[in-house]
Amino acid sequence: MQRTIFTTPVVNSVLRAFSIGFLRLTGWRVEGALPAHALRSVLIAAPHTSNWDLPYTLMVAFALRLNIRWMGKHGIFRAPFGGVMRWLGGIEVNREQSNNLVAASAKAIRESDGPLQLIVPPEGTRSKARYWKTGFYHIAREAQVPIVMAYMDYAHKRSGLGPLFEPTGDVDADMASIKAFYAPFKGKNATQFESTD
Repeated sequence: MQRTIFTTPVVNSVLRAFSIGFLRLTGWRVEGALPAHALRSVLIAAPHTSNWDLPYTLMVAFALRLNIRWMGKHGIFRAPFGGVMRWLGGIEVNREQSNNLVAASAKAIRESDGPLQLIVPPEGTRSKARYWKTGFYHIAREAQVPIVMAYMDYAHKRSGLGPLFEPTGDVDADMASIKAFYAPFKGKNATQFESTD
């Protein structure tokens, strides 16, 4: 798998120290830890309402010693920034093409030669989205890995990893439980986050 900012020696140590320092200085609290049996997992990224979510997510990932990959729309991978976005852990997603993203993502997790946490925003967009996409759910089921309920709460300046969620197969009931967990959190643009149907 391609080297990322999280697997580049020296750079990752420097950026981890910077991230911890910056988050502390700006009043952010990083919470939780990744359990040993969830080193390969799917992380829900919610609320996702701003471009600021990416730099904060990267800093929190450094602080928690994660090895994340994240999905982004194909437009941000165009030259001249495509290589940088991939190095930051980005995986290009073209929403206009129907491809088997679930199977490919699950395969990448299963075949990774070390820890890998795939971040998937259920809203699929920074714009207001009433209905959450279930791709993260199906990727986790196919890869047979847990779902980690990661969050970013701008209202209280806290971010981190919540509880693990083991899918039961009842998508509707499971999604209701997951969305209930996210109801208290506020994104940077809070009016764009919808955690209820």
